[in-house]
Amino acid sequence: MPSPLRQPRLILGSSSVYRRELLSRLRIPFDVMTPDIDETPQPRESPEATALRLAKEKAATIANRVPDALVIGSDQVATLDSEQIGKPGTHDKALQQLQKMRGRTVVFHTALCLFDGRDGIASPQHQLENVRTSVTFRNLPDHELDAYLRIEQPYDCAGSAKNEGLGIALIERIDSSDPTALTGLPLIALTTMLRRAGVEFFNT
Repeated sequence: MPSPLRQPRLILGSSSVYRRELLSRLRIPFDVMTPDIDETPQPRESPEATALRLAKEKAATIANRVPDALVIGSDQVATLDSEQIGKPGTHDKALQQLQKMRGRTVVFHTALCLFDGRDGIASPQHQLENVRTSVTFRNLPDHELDAYLRIEQPYDCAGSAKNEGLGIALIERIDSSDPTALTGLPLIALTTMLRRAGVEFFNT
């Protein structure tokens, strides 16, 4: 059996089914817990700072509940003209978001935190990173945007476009160093963090 130091308990601090699916690609056991924190941006807080703070808070909240574990926290903030684009909540607001974004480039900040709550370790208590993704949207007419929203109903998604679903048809170009960052969990950054924490991916 692998030692506890090499393969500690891993917890994903998120209610997102998309983050859960992404983490399962690594084929390592993990549990899921919901951090349930206030995600309201603070006054005069930059989008990147908001994402980093919330990712850390999510991980730390779960780590405080569960000792001796590695906890993953992640948060994403979409921005246009340096202003945050939140979850629309309604069809009308989602349509307004897509109308504003069409033909333009939106920046998504996907922050990742790995909180190491194990006792007797020499590694840092947490690792924190922001992965930036630029997304250029197609200049589509209102009737196509409206039809998309009625089909997918992405009203709980910041920016109203789920690239892991039909929303990919709204997108003209994606630029990022980490291809899974836009979906909500940057796996290249995460595997780097987990390796630093002693997790093995090809242990036979």
